[in-house]
Amino acid sequence: MFLTQAFAFVLVLSIVVTVHELGHFWAARACGVAIDCFSIGFGPKIVSWRDKTGVEWRIASIPLGGYVRFSGDENAASVPDGSDLAVLKAEIAAREGEAAVSRYYHFKPVWQRAIIAVAGPVANFLLAIAVLSVFMATIGEIHNPARVYAVSPGSAAQAAGFQPGDVILKADGRKIETFQDLNGYVALRAKLPIDFTVQRGAATLHLTGAPREVEIQDEINGRMKIGRLGIEGRSTPTRYRSTVWRAIPDATVEVWDQVSTIGFYLGRLVTGQIAADQISGVIGIGHTVGAVAKASTADAPNVQTMVLRFFVSMMLLVATLSVSIGFMNLLPIPVLDGGHLLMYAYEAIARKPLQAKFQAAGFRAGLALILGFMLFAAWNDLHRYDVFKFIGGLFS
Repeated sequence: MFLTQAFAFVLVLSIVVTVHELGHFWAARACGVAIDCFSIGFGPKIVSWRDKTGVEWRIASIPLGGYVRFSGDENAASVPDGSDLAVLKAEIAAREGEAAVSRYYHFKPVWQRAIIAVAGPVANFLLAIAVLSVFMATIGEIHNPARVYAVSPGSAAQAAGFQPGDVILKADGRKIETFQDLNGYVALRAKLPIDFTVQRGAATLHLTGAPREVEIQDEINGRMKIGRLGIEGRSTPTRYRSTVWRAIPDATVEVWDQVSTIGFYLGRLVTGQIAADQISGVIGIGHTVGAVAKASTADAPNVQTMVLRFFVSMMLLVATLSVSIGFMNLLPIPVLDGGHLLMYAYEAIARKPLQAKFQAAGFRAGLALILGFMLFAAWNDLHRYDVFKFIGGLFS
């Protein structure tokens, strides 16, 4: 089972990162940029080949990412200043002739470089839309109406005035169609007052309730703190399938909802409204992927069903993780795509690249921030999944 979970993790991460890098690659190709290498994974290469344009395609030994390397991309921040550009231009002209200069990334117009930078996150969003639209039109979604069946005594829902039979129509003006919608909205808003639009009989009411923060132990996500309202629904699920014409718009709305949710959650983290111990990283992603793989294949009656369940669950995780990686890469942090876009915006306004010393300082600060975030997230994950307790038990 461990091998299955490890395979699932590598598969999901590789698909998401490869598509991200392919976004950069295709945009660069469309802009006529010379490309040296496209690598799936890091470290020593296992196998490689060159296509007819001279690009080296390689599969590397560490399958936890990938990259595309443009010709002449020696600067760590990938944005040389004026003096760097002059030296690079002279070297290219002496080696390949003046006509070759225009093929290099750093001498492309700033708008083309911006398109290449943003193409990675855009590819992630398009991947998510493609996956979700296929499943929405084929498998569909389970919808459980947001009708209150019972209200827990002493809960936030009781304090807000909810009653059995109420149908929740909106939360803060956002349409609520299913209990899944409601639970997802409430979970991220512990201690925040929410304005609910409720239908009670023939009347439409507005009830305000602040979900209580509770800590739960989730098999998929580990120990989590979420908001809980304290209402129960009766399980009367129906399967909804989008038409072929509605699948892509429905999937696009879903991806936008995920983006806005990530932005809202990140905003609460930055402002201290959510404890920093809720931040999760690569270990958490690996645990989630492994847990989903295990749950999706458990009790499968035959191999065909097991493979189908595994495929569907992994592709849905690909869609979710792809949205997250696309969003995070757009943050204005040096070394991320958003950081490059910030530098290109400066260049477009000032009509010259940012000085090399500022680029280098920004790169180091951004790298330190990302590495610090990854270490902090890893520490949280080790506690969330009781790894230290497990290790201690081995020696007790």
